[in-house]
Amino acid sequence: MPKMKTSKTIKKRFRVTKKGKVLANKTLRRHMLADRSPKKKRQLRRKLQAPKTKVGAILMRLPYDR
Repeated sequence: MPKMKTSKTIKKRFRVTKKGKVLANKTLRRHMLADRSPKKKRQLRRKLQAPKTKVGAILMRLPYDR
């Protein structure tokens, strides 16, 4: 059986913790940040846990990140 390939697009957008949680970066952090308050920008730095309905699909595309 051939090796499973990791989806590079999923790999760069999500991270799997040691306990198996899938974390993603929050959106709205790329440009036009001058209008946002420092508090909002600070809150956007935190990671967001992926929805439980999507975790299975994400982990299927990351076969070696478990």
